[in-house]
Amino acid sequence: MKDKVSFLIAFFVISSLFISLSYNKVEPLESFSLRFNDINFDLQTKEINKDIVFVAVDERSVNKFGRWPWNRNILADGINKLHQADIVLMDMIFSESTSLLEDSSISSAISNLNNSVCGFFLRQKATQFIKDDELNILDDSALDLLQAQITQHHNPLFISAPYAEINILPILESCTLSGSFSTLAQHDQLLRSYPIGVYYHRRLFPSLAIQGLRLVLNKDINRINHNEVSLNSRVLKLDEKGFIRLNFYKKEQYNIVSFLDVKDGTIKPEYFKNKIIILGITEIGSGDVVSTPIGSLYGPLLHYTFISNFLQEHLIYEPEYISYILMMIMMILPFILLIFIKNVLYRTLINFFSYLLIYIIVRYLFVLNMIYIDLFYPLISLLFSTAVVEILAFSHQEKNTRFIRDAFSAYLSADLLSQLIKNPHALALGGEKKHLSILFSDIRGFTALSEAMDAQSLVALLNRYFTPMTQAVLQNKGMLDKYIGDAIMAFYNAPVDVINHEEKACQTALDMIQKLAELNQDLHHEGLPMISIGIGINSADVIVGNMGSDTRFNYTVMGDGVNLASRVESLTKNYGIDILITEFTVAMLNGSFIFRKIEPVIVKGKENAVLLYELMPHTQKSKDIKKIYDNALEFYINEDILSAKQLFKKLIKEYNDSPSQYFLTNIEKNIKWGVCKMTQK
Repeated sequence: MKDKVSFLIAFFVISSLFISLSYNKVEPLESFSLRFNDINFDLQTKEINKDIVFVAVDERSVNKFGRWPWNRNILADGINKLHQADIVLMDMIFSESTSLLEDSSISSAISNLNNSVCGFFLRQKATQFIKDDELNILDDSALDLLQAQITQHHNPLFISAPYAEINILPILESCTLSGSFSTLAQHDQLLRSYPIGVYYHRRLFPSLAIQGLRLVLNKDINRINHNEVSLNSRVLKLDEKGFIRLNFYKKEQYNIVSFLDVKDGTIKPEYFKNKIIILGITEIGSGDVVSTPIGSLYGPLLHYTFISNFLQEHLIYEPEYISYILMMIMMILPFILLIFIKNVLYRTLINFFSYLLIYIIVRYLFVLNMIYIDLFYPLISLLFSTAVVEILAFSHQEKNTRFIRDAFSAYLSADLLSQLIKNPHALALGGEKKHLSILFSDIRGFTALSEAMDAQSLVALLNRYFTPMTQAVLQNKGMLDKYIGDAIMAFYNAPVDVINHEEKACQTALDMIQKLAELNQDLHHEGLPMISIGIGINSADVIVGNMGSDTRFNYTVMGDGVNLASRVESLTKNYGIDILITEFTVAMLNGSFIFRKIEPVIVKGKENAVLLYELMPHTQKSKDIKKIYDNALEFYINEDILSAKQLFKKLIKEYNDSPSQYFLTNIEKNIKWGVCKMTQK
């Protein structure tokens, strides 16, 4: 129960932690997340809009006309070549007056365009003072419908500043509209999103590209709710700062031409017919170069990217909560796998391939439908959750291992104990039906022995006896079930499987007799009473498992097969032999064991007879006895009494053979060989 609570607490803590980290965009995780998902743009295969052209004041132009800023007549000449364009976006500012001629020439060039959007940007510090009439002209471009719906608590926190740098009044009046080209990098200083608008003097002004689209589409922009706006029935979903994520194209797709080629006529004016033109500066030291997920780009290409995204329907869709759902799936997956899969390698592989499958699907969704789903937080959620689960599982396993080792180290051999530790579910409360070999051994005449010795000496003697007997059980991969007074109970093939468990049980019995002989030699030399034992073995399907409660139990076996083994052990003294085994055990033995048939017996509480055999030591003497005995028993079974008596007497005389004495007594009592019904125990 405590382990289940630990896992539940761990899951709750992990889920709360990573959902909070993702929602609050905590650094440095947020930067890692952004970089991790930038691979979307490497996979991007969409084609850029062909009707957008970036006219760049580039190095070639500067080499021809000198350092920027130029004489405005030069720029005016180039702008005049763009008169067939649908619209020209000016990503540059003329915030200071020059000569009247120059200012008039560029104002006139801009006025002659079909549509133009002049740029301005926000500043934290500035010396330029914006007059009311200039602000009113600028305000003609304000997002009035949005502005009317602005509230302090329900709008994105659009970027803002106390100052702005705008074009001089003649140029401002020549522009169809004005738009901001101020923007903001994200946590890792890369530009990934485009602003819909900016705040200035408590007014919301649209960005350069938004203004361009309003003119191209002849549509206005409207608010849907606190973080969505629409333009030409297209919904733009905004982030908390009023930005929309850009869907970048391959660099080589952007159509960039040199201002020099425009001015000198290398590119004819007809080329720009009905196109959207962005006029900006790329010359180092004058233009701006920004860092993006696809590398360094010229600043004006941000407008280019957004306009193409909109016109080509390449706007990125970011479904709410999908990433959180994936995070929860990734967090709970290791916990679920722990329940059904015990192998840590298999769990790791399933975790890996599960995330890989989700990764492939999500990336495919972006390539196919521009669906952007964050995969970084689900990944670290999976990694962290897996680590916590495996640590808790390892701790739980260590605790179980210590428990198993402490509980079974005295009852199992080291190799069986290791197998049990690897497969602890075999110890679950409850039993299973399994074929086992059960061994019982008992000291003969223990009552008389205990009466002849004081308690301390008796305990010491029993300890000396139990030690080698237990070693014999464990060395042959047996499970020592219990000591019952002077008796030993053991079984084979549980809690872990033991191949040829019948042979292991029989070998244990032979080893016990051998070890007992060695112990008796020591006892004889010490003047202590020697010990004799009887051993009974039976193989049968029995119930084996933990019997008891969750807190206190005993791993043991139950069933008729167990009772039969106990009864068989008690019969050893009837025949004066050390080891008796049942026909069920004999049926599974190989040729290396020596055993001889005794007789079928109906033990107490049973109706059917069980044929018993004596298991004999691996000696030549045993082979010699067995050869004569088998002939004698065959004569006895076939009622050739004279031949049987002759051979039984020979075995008694030469080997003092107890079973022969038993059958000779039966012959003298005219008892035929057959089923014998025993009533002991």
